[in-house]
Amino acid sequence: MTTEYSSPLVSVVMGVRNSADSLPSTLASLTDQLGVDFEIVVVNDGSSDATGEILADLAGQDARLRVVTRPGQGLTRSLIDGCAFARGTFIARQDAGGDRSLPGRLARQVYCLEEHPEASLCSSHARLVVPEGATAAINTVDETTLADGLTGPAYHGSVMMRRSTYEQAGGYRAAFYYAQDIDLWSRMVELGPHLVVPEVLYEATLSPDSISGSRRQEQQQFHALIVGATQARRSGDSEQPWLAEAEALSERCRHAPRNPLREAAGAYFIGACLLDEHPDLARSYLLQAVKLNPWHWKARLKLSRLR
Repeated sequence: MTTEYSSPLVSVVMGVRNSADSLPSTLASLTDQLGVDFEIVVVNDGSSDATGEILADLAGQDARLRVVTRPGQGLTRSLIDGCAFARGTFIARQDAGGDRSLPGRLARQVYCLEEHPEASLCSSHARLVVPEGATAAINTVDETTLADGLTGPAYHGSVMMRRSTYEQAGGYRAAFYYAQDIDLWSRMVELGPHLVVPEVLYEATLSPDSISGSRRQEQQQFHALIVGATQARRSGDSEQPWLAEAEALSERCRHAPRNPLREAAGAYFIGACLLDEHPDLARSYLLQAVKLNPWHWKARLKLSRLR
């Protein structure tokens, strides 16, 4: 166990908002990790549920847990704050919302980065599950597809990066409300390759309102801006026009109201993932998509095939 004055090898960084129900299991998946000296830096991003109380209680029991409380600013700013507080040689990401680091994750990724000092970061394969426990997909990625930094890992939360390289690359940038990870990887791979531990070391829980399912349009828009900024930077031109567009898009995202149509898209995404292996569960998500958006013809089409 680390103490308040030690310098851990790994800093696990999380941003959390209103995740009281699943937070204990997520943190337990980290505190149970063996073979690595680590700390957990959790940024409580304006939670209004019992998240703050749970974090205070757990921090009182385990000195490795450091809690930073901030007004609600979104994930990107939470990660900027969390990484600034990190003391480890390596920074590992972890998402809330029911996600879990599987046994041995931290040790395997530390070994990868120590064996390959030229690498700037590494990730792993990831299992995508739904709250009911079913596996929706196993995300894998080959290192060759990550070389340009414009393709992301199997899951953002599966990444461990060298802190010195993170800082040299400029860290997460507030201009990217979504796709902040791709923006970072695009700069980090210019300093060293992105390696992959070819094992499932991370488990992500999907929900209809998760970013991966409900914010695809915005993610695609940010990705296009990241491509433009990357091409400009690598050509010796200014990124500023692209960053200004990203900040304008972020401002719209920060103030966007809850949209049932977005959640319908998320429910459809989950239903489509479950269709082959778990048709009954897929039906419930597709019905949820239609309830949220009666005009979701793709969900209706898939439902017609299940009858």
